[in-house]
Amino acid sequence: MITTEFARAYAQDWIEAWNSHDLERIFSHYADDFEMSSPLIVERMKEPSGTLRGKAAIRPYFQPAMTAQPPLHFELLGVLTGVNSITILYRNQAGRSVAEVIAFNDRQQAVKGSAHYE
Repeated sequence: MITTEFARAYAQDWIEAWNSHDLERIFSHYADDFEMSSPLIVERMKEPSGTLRGKAAIRPYFQPAMTAQPPLHFELLGVLTGVNSITILYRNQAGRSVAEVIAFNDRQQAVKGSAHYE
């Protein structure tokens, strides 16, 4: 079970990693074979399922955010704790609210992420 303390620490470090624009630091939060789902995957990657699997497939999706203008910046709004998942609530540099649901395996490695946008 995910503890509130783990969820808060993970969310804070996750936000800081994204704000650092360091892709390897961001990837350190995920297992090698993690799965990411997002409506932006459909839009930007032209993947109709909206899902990418594994760091090699996700790297080209995350990479453009590292050099985006205006610079990517996330503001942590809150974190919700589930049994084996957390939801990170944040606002991006465009002022858009986002909820990112992250599921963990029994070793507390992130294995699945799903982004939800306002």
